[in-house]
Amino acid sequence: MKPVIFGLSGLTLTDDEKRLFRDVEPAGYILFKRNIEDKAQVRALTDSLRTLHGRDTVPILIDQEGGRVARMRPPVWPDFPAGGAFDALYDIAPITAIEAARCNAEAIALSLNEVGINVDCLPVLDVRVPETHSAIGDRALGSEPLRVAALGRAILDGLALGGVIGVVKHMPGQGRANVDTHHDLPHVTATAAELAQDLAPFRALNHAAMGMTGHVVYDVWDDQHTATMSPFVIDTIIRAQLGFDGLLMSDDLDMNALQGDVATRALQCVVAGCDLALNCWGRFDEMVAIANNLPEITAAARTRLDRAMALPPVAFDADRLAHLLDKRDQLLALADASAKLTDGATGAA
Repeated sequence: MKPVIFGLSGLTLTDDEKRLFRDVEPAGYILFKRNIEDKAQVRALTDSLRTLHGRDTVPILIDQEGGRVARMRPPVWPDFPAGGAFDALYDIAPITAIEAARCNAEAIALSLNEVGINVDCLPVLDVRVPETHSAIGDRALGSEPLRVAALGRAILDGLALGGVIGVVKHMPGQGRANVDTHHDLPHVTATAAELAQDLAPFRALNHAAMGMTGHVVYDVWDDQHTATMSPFVIDTIIRAQLGFDGLLMSDDLDMNALQGDVATRALQCVVAGCDLALNCWGRFDEMVAIANNLPEITAAARTRLDRAMALPPVAFDADRLAHLLDKRDQLLALADASAKLTDGATGAA
């Protein structure tokens, strides 16, 4: 098995992809909009990946956060709000916000479960600060670490109830990035004391089965390498200081925050300590180059992978999904009602 998660080129596996994936046995796969048409098609695609490897526990990932980061969209699938909706509700009623986040996450999980997707790259645990770039923006769960951790825990719990594994991201915290890592490399100049608040949600949820690094340089820790490529950040900060012993994957290696060809990037992140390299675009030549450049998965990484994928299966329940969506909407309506009351009171004054 190679320590890589690959994207796919289209709605079905090509013959070249089948041959490559059978020979290489990547650790998992990730789906994007180009791979999504309708429920029957997605289910057939995920079933084909499991059949190819002869095991039901192949990790099949997606970014289904809600808001602008959603690969599965209406009218085929429900609409899900961004994390900022739960942050806003938390201002009014913290317990209600936590329950709404849990219901929403379980509903997301059941929607994924129905079509054979078993890993969601959620929750976003980046703590929002004044300089946070809009690439994170309303995806964040708030600007207070305890709030982010509480909502993040509810999301992880909700996903698990629906039979899906969550991925905490972007370790060790991308909230201070003031440029978009898809296009540029952020340099964070905050002190270790200031970064303590960024670390706090990840430390609180260090039991998570999976985590994802961010392509950010933290000058106080390693001013030469992004977290994804930094042995110090991975070993000393993420593993030792945060106490995270889950499966650690890179963020997408095709982002312009990184330098060099993608095969070299993949090797660098694995050598630095990431368990898995994440390559999202499904470009066949790139996948071949990555597979040729990577060693076999380490024993430690395979153990973490197997442990993460040991979540008991959950049967899809359409009635449960409808109930969760209705309950979530009722809970979130409190924020809208409160905002209208506040606006009315302000206008009356």
